[in-house]
Amino acid sequence: MKKIIALAVFAFGISNVQAQKDFQGMAVYESKTSNADMKTMMGRNKEITPEMQKMIEDRMKGMFEKTFILNFDRSASIYKEEEKLEAPGSQTGMNSRMMNSFTGGGGTLYKNVKEKTFTVDKEFMGKEFLVKDSLPQLEWKMESETKQIGGYTCYKATAIKPVSKTSFKDFRLKEENKDDKKEAEKSTNFMDAFEAPKEIQVTAWYTPEIPINQGPDNYWGLPGLILEVSDGKTVILCSKIVMNTKDKKEIKEPKTGKVVTQKEFDEVMLKKMEELQQMGNRPGGFRMGR
Repeated sequence: MKKIIALAVFAFGISNVQAQKDFQGMAVYESKTSNADMKTMMGRNKEITPEMQKMIEDRMKGMFEKTFILNFDRSASIYKEEEKLEAPGSQTGMNSRMMNSFTGGGGTLYKNVKEKTFTVDKEFMGKEFLVKDSLPQLEWKMESETKQIGGYTCYKATAIKPVSKTSFKDFRLKEENKDDKKEAEKSTNFMDAFEAPKEIQVTAWYTPEIPINQGPDNYWGLPGLILEVSDGKTVILCSKIVMNTKDKKEIKEPKTGKVVTQKEFDEVMLKKMEELQQMGNRPGGFRMGR
């Protein structure tokens, strides 16, 4: 009898491990970031014609509206921008890649929620980095509000998130006032017109019907897959979910690049931003009129 019980427990253990291994899903997310500040900046510049403004806005739309794929199992995930086939002569993809290289964006984000760590490969100003660190942990406040997203019942959760000085998507246009308007007009540096808030409120919608604490970007830690999240000027919404597909995606950690912590990578970016700012303040530096 003891031998039978032992065999049963062993068989259950094997089947449980196999179930863990077989469980996998894929979620498609659409990301939209407001570019209202850039439109305001262009509106202040009298040298930009309506035709030029429309052309710039069309290009910016492609840069700020992106599609991402999240492949996940019970303990880990990879999150990456979808590679799209571009029309001949299109510069949208080129502009997006240039923006990622300048802001340290892009790459494949690997999140291991079991070990509470992340790894992401990034290219910044022509150099490859491999950022490895602990996952940021937000203090989620569970709300009672619910809504339907793609047929799934989702619950609301909110949190306050500190903003990094290198988080370009969270930069906002400084409000003009009479006291410093003259000083602002003298500035030759494009970035002088922007500032980063110290913190932003994050609103997430998660579904316990998919009981994993994963989500888009670096969001995680809720009792269900996050299907929508808004943080500052960016909204990320899940548009498609496929569970337990026959073709399994290998969820593995990226390996290419100089290994640094998030703090070390931010320091590299801040140093380069300071160099660019000094260049912008010199005669002939990058300038955008107000």
